[in-house]
Amino acid sequence: MTLPRVSSCTPLYEQPRTPSASTLPLAMALGHPISHFLAALQPRKPRYRSTFLVLTALMIFITYILVARTILSPHTLHLDPSATDQMTARLESIQNSHILGKLGSSRKHKPSYQKLQIKLDTAQELAAISSFLASLPQNHIPPSVDPSVPIDPQLVLDFGTHSSRAEDEVRAMVNDVWLQNPVFLYSKRYSSVSREIKAILADMHLKPAPTIIDVDTRDDADVLTPILARLTSSSELPVLLIGGKYVGSIENIRDLHNSGDLRILITASGAVIEGTKRGKRRK
Repeated sequence: MTLPRVSSCTPLYEQPRTPSASTLPLAMALGHPISHFLAALQPRKPRYRSTFLVLTALMIFITYILVARTILSPHTLHLDPSATDQMTARLESIQNSHILGKLGSSRKHKPSYQKLQIKLDTAQELAAISSFLASLPQNHIPPSVDPSVPIDPQLVLDFGTHSSRAEDEVRAMVNDVWLQNPVFLYSKRYSSVSREIKAILADMHLKPAPTIIDVDTRDDADVLTPILARLTSSSELPVLLIGGKYVGSIENIRDLHNSGDLRILITASGAVIEGTKRGKRRK
């Protein structure tokens, strides 16, 4: 039996070869696993390990950035950029309205200290000034006051003029001042007319006694005199008030006294005629 002739340059079998670095890209393209590719890229020398780690970390970071941008982009979420802008503006407006709503609700619960100050009419202003001057001898109208305009209530009232109860307190003050001072005379010490009125009142022995203020001897005479003229329409002193009402000129007072009507007005105001004599008789 004759064996076939084998050429000496052709081996019967070949030993497996280790792929070289030049064949690695081709092997990867032909479908080698990625793990084999990464294993082949690992440097065999220790001095290249740090460079390999840095490159690997850089690749992971770049991949993360690309994936994050893709997931969070408006096109991926199927949102129009203009819609996102409108949504952002809407959220800001809701947030601002919520904050303003809280501020508004907190303001509603806070007490209001901005209530307007009460205004006194002519009768109330006359009562307030008379009460202020009669309460203490040292009370004076400040020289800075303009007598041609209504006086500031804070200067002559002893309670708050901005409170919700101020109007009720003003009414109570008016009743109280004329109850305690039913006969009130703004006079002039060096005046014959004032002395005549004082004599008429003294002969009645009133209880309570008439409240008499000699304006011309006061430090605030230059302010008080025009104020009384504005409030009573009397161009000159004396000014007699019975129950808070201006009686009139000296001629009117004389007529009332001669007719007996002056005694009737005084009794109606709450003063008692001959009241001081009756008290002495009881003792």
